[in-house]
Amino acid sequence: MMDLGLSEDHFSRPVGLFLASDVQQLQQAIEECKQVILELPEQSEKQKDAVVRLIHLRLKLQELKDPNEDEPNIRVLLEHRFYKEKSKSVKQTCDKCSTIIWGLIQTWYTCTGCYYRCHSKCLNLVSKPCVSSKVSHQAEYELNICPETGLDSQDYRCAECRAPISLRGVPGEARQCDYTGQYYCSHCHWNDLAVIPARVVHNWDFEPRKVSRCSMRYLALMVSRPVLRLREINPLLFNYVEELVEIRKLRQDILLMKPYFITCKEAMEARLLLQDRQHFVENDEMYSIQDLLDVHMGRLGCSLTEIHTLFAKHIKLDCERCQAKGFVCELCREGDVLFPFDSHTSVCMDCSSVFHRDCYYDNSTTCPKCARLNLRKQSLFQASGPDVDA
Repeated sequence: MMDLGLSEDHFSRPVGLFLASDVQQLQQAIEECKQVILELPEQSEKQKDAVVRLIHLRLKLQELKDPNEDEPNIRVLLEHRFYKEKSKSVKQTCDKCSTIIWGLIQTWYTCTGCYYRCHSKCLNLVSKPCVSSKVSHQAEYELNICPETGLDSQDYRCAECRAPISLRGVPGEARQCDYTGQYYCSHCHWNDLAVIPARVVHNWDFEPRKVSRCSMRYLALMVSRPVLRLREINPLLFNYVEELVEIRKLRQDILLMKPYFITCKEAMEARLLLQDRQHFVENDEMYSIQDLLDVHMGRLGCSLTEIHTLFAKHIKLDCERCQAKGFVCELCREGDVLFPFDSHTSVCMDCSSVFHRDCYYDNSTTCPKCARLNLRKQSLFQASGPDVDA
């Protein structure tokens, strides 16, 4: 098949009889075999035979080589935490040099923070810090739609690696990132597609657009982070998207249920307040891009309805302690026990008493509980009057 300068049984002696020269020859044979594989046509029979030969040589080397001589399993660089990959069959592309990673014959690493992949030989050439650090320290989106400043403001260089670029493709093609508005070279911009947060919150536009590799990784890490306060960014969005109004009402009801669970031993033991989207039991204002994607796809409403039903069932049916914290309408004193999250109720903004909605709006008098509280304050003030004069 090929002449590597070694006989077929050259490395068939017992392990104890190997010399240093044997290891050197074997390493040289492996390197030559690698080069042959890269030069042969892909998927050809000769290349397959060469791969089999390489496996045989590497197994022999593994028997001889001291494990301490292997490359380290962990490398920390520019806040990246690179782990050496063990998979040999998966075909990947190096984020640094944009060439294929041959897992069978090349060592490669993946950052556990941002999933940056590169050859072992490219590790020391990595110049971009891990975007997961930016997510941890400065978790916010660019909310201007494609904020382009022009290629001249970048001195006609890639925004990431500073390589010369031009709109005419000479010396290098300039590719615009729809998220940052900046231009990148073909090594830093692979025409990856991503949903742009600014287009979502301003135009309810979920069409994926081309972004740079760095932007793609950042958006992927940020997708589930609740950093968007929609009512401040674009309050008109709730008038345009009916599903958002339904979601907001469900979230408000869940927040009204939360005090019941905090004081309920059974609910705390069952950990009912621990949800996949924890921000839903913390506030009703913050959204993540994943939340908005699920609203657009019609998934979030169904999920929140199930949680709402589960919470209401515990309070109104399953738990006697929570049932005892219900209200009776003091305006009509009729009907079932009321809870602030019921759809047919209204809550007094001052004392948080709960009434039938029709009773509350039809009655022209003030809230009975508020009236009692005011009367009690007046009587206490009058009773303390003579003592003050004295």
